Amino acid sequence: MGGVSLEEHAYELKGNRVKKRSKKKVILIIVSVMLLIVIGAIVFANAYINKSLPQLEGEITLSHLQDEVTVITDESGVPHIKATNNHDLYVAQGYVQAQNRMFQMEMSRRQASGTLSEVVGEKAIDHDKYFRTLGLRRAAEASYDLYSDEAKAVLQNFTDGVNAYIKEATETNNLPIEFTLMGMKPREWTVIDSLTIGKYMAFDLGGHWERQAFNYYALQQFPEEKALELFPTYPEQKPTIIGEGELDIAASFEEAVIPHAFNGSNNWVVSGEKTKTGKPLLADDPHLGLATPSIWVQMVLESDDMKVSGVIFAGVPGIILGHNDDVAWGVTNVGPDVQQLYLEKRNSENEHEFLFEDEWEEATVYDEPIHVKDGQTIDYQVTETRHGPIVSEFAEESGKDEVLSLRWTALDPTTELEAILDINQASNWTEFEKGLEKFLAPAQNFVFAAKDGTIAYKANGNIPIYDTGDDALLPLPGWEKEKEWQGFIPFDELPTVINPDKGFIATANNKIVGEEYPYHISNVWAQPYRYERIAEVLESNDELTVEDMKALQMDAVNMQAREFVPLFSGVLEEMALEKQEQQALNLLTDWDFSDDKEDAEPLVFHHWMDEIEAIIYNDDISEVMMGMFSGKGQATDEMLRKALRGDRSVWIEEAGGIEAVLHQSLKTTLKKLSDEYGSKMNDWRWGDYHKVQFQHPLSSVNPVLAYLFNNKAPMPVDGSSVTPMAAAYDAETGEVDHGASWRFVIDAGDLETGHHIVGPGQFGHFRSDWYHDQMDDWVEGDYHETRFGETEGLELKLVP
Repeated sequence: MGGVSLEEHAYELKGNRVKKRSKKKVILIIVSVMLLIVIGAIVFANAYINKSLPQLEGEITLSHLQDEVTVITDESGVPHIKATNNHDLYVAQGYVQAQNRMFQMEMSRRQASGTLSEVVGEKAIDHDKYFRTLGLRRAAEASYDLYSDEAKAVLQNFTDGVNAYIKEATETNNLPIEFTLMGMKPREWTVIDSLTIGKYMAFDLGGHWERQAFNYYALQQFPEEKALELFPTYPEQKPTIIGEGELDIAASFEEAVIPHAFNGSNNWVVSGEKTKTGKPLLADDPHLGLATPSIWVQMVLESDDMKVSGVIFAGVPGIILGHNDDVAWGVTNVGPDVQQLYLEKRNSENEHEFLFEDEWEEATVYDEPIHVKDGQTIDYQVTETRHGPIVSEFAEESGKDEVLSLRWTALDPTTELEAILDINQASNWTEFEKGLEKFLAPAQNFVFAAKDGTIAYKANGNIPIYDTGDDALLPLPGWEKEKEWQGFIPFDELPTVINPDKGFIATANNKIVGEEYPYHISNVWAQPYRYERIAEVLESNDELTVEDMKALQMDAVNMQAREFVPLFSGVLEEMALEKQEQQALNLLTDWDFSDDKEDAEPLVFHHWMDEIEAIIYNDDISEVMMGMFSGKGQATDEMLRKALRGDRSVWIEEAGGIEAVLHQSLKTTLKKLSDEYGSKMNDWRWGDYHKVQFQHPLSSVNPVLAYLFNNKAPMPVDGSSVTPMAAAYDAETGEVDHGASWRFVIDAGDLETGHHIVGPGQFGHFRSDWYHDQMDDWVEGDYHETRFGETEGLELKLVP
């Protein structure tokens, strides 16, 4: 019989088993090698990333120092810099800031200077055009000559410290990982970079030019009565469109960078007559963008001549907000009309000439070439008239013979750093107020407390005088001399309060003066709700404590809801409502009006208000122009008040009347919320929508970077844009992106100790223990103490 023998078959089976074992062995070896490669890559990447962590212990040699400097990083990541002289103090401050925040500093100076395209590419071209047009860097350069030799030395010392870090980190290949991901290295730091970042903060706090453009647009688009109802104040003398109306406002500013409408703050100071310790209390929480890293760097600076503690912008020397051992201070944004658009008539025969008092004036033209990564350099030019840069043509030509220029106090040479250096060393109100004379832009509400018991307030900065009654509602004719600013409100006549009888002073970007004040301040103020709640709490207690101040900064009572919910209910209770609508109305009627993350009521109320605005505006006002409608909340609230008391509101009438607007908006709100959160209203939570994450700027590039840099999940949080617990959010996503960027409370009876929260943390390196360590603190209101004097922590010696 043919075939294989048993021996042959057994041999064949044995061979197959050997082959299979060999194959498995080969696969195992390959997998092992691959695993080792992956592990090796992870170890290498980990080591590479970690080597750029700031050095916080040991010794570092800095050639610019005169004597040894000690830097102690405390348990909250706050560097305490102790030097024998101010020269070394500021060198060390520059070095420490750069160690902790170099990537942020690099991107900040590029953003403000209009050089992002060099590292981002063509996506940033319009951004760069806009900031080149504004000319923040040109304004910084013009400001430098006004500084004293002492201030210039501080700027240079700080710059030397930053550059010492840049040189060291570049040579040792220890720059933060973000530089590698962006394929770039930081160029040398300059004193102008620090001043430009200072100018950018003036930009971020605005001045209402966009509202003038919006008002101009409204008069172009709508009948006069309908347009004027959108104005923040109803003018006694009705304004008219000037020129020929050929300017396309929406096209002119479609790519403009408009500061967030919620950039503002809370602050207050309480007399010792209303506190448990008998000494003043001060609280401050500036409301700015919430991101990683924080806008603020908290530091303690001590030398033989000075002790000061608080926060400063990354890239700037000194302490802008905080305290020394004699006084404490905080700020909110005044929000004055410090920006004025001028309509300019261009000479059709010479594009660089503009009409003024019946004569053609030559404008100044600046060459601002924009270098684009992986692209061609753009030959960009900026034209400045007597009023300022032409801002209506940075994106495209939107008007041929008529353009808009911008007059703005921050584009003048100013000396804010000089003021910071003076107030850092002030020992009483007289010295502090003297220092404020040099703080010109942005205009700020300063509150002040001293260990001698003084409390004080000053609305400080350059605030223009309008003599013609135009008061910054619309662009003004640039060819008429009488429309020029008539100087600024004299320093001694700026709104000032010292030791008021009521025992406290508070500001929340609300209207600060009555009609009796002889000068115009602003047409656009924040809605009054935050101030109303702060004043309500401060008035109700004569034994206030530091803990009470912290609780008030975290207070989520919604005074807007307290006003409008009963009024809305009064209208709708007369109507036939569906079961879910009645349930929502009952829920809101029983609400305690706190925007608590665990409650359903704030979710319903805020979405209801958003839907009311959508019904009123969306059919008539484009998305671009809605972005320029600053003070929209004020306009909406006033329309609702008029309609609810039976007065005529054109916008609400055209939307069907107050009953239809309230009913339809509630119906739409409940439909959307049911689709998103289910049909059981009692299961809805404000915190399921209203969350904070403090996103890193590179986290939007791809999910891997989001995982690395946003290393905490979004957290539910109390509050809203109208509560003292400031937490403004994106209406589409619920992401909390603006709010209390720093919280600060101090008792003037113990000016050695401040109470702080810097969300989300102190350090910019995502592997640092202090990267997102204060994110939970920010949500829950857990403050850390920072003291002068002996401090425990990691000790670093900087030696000459």
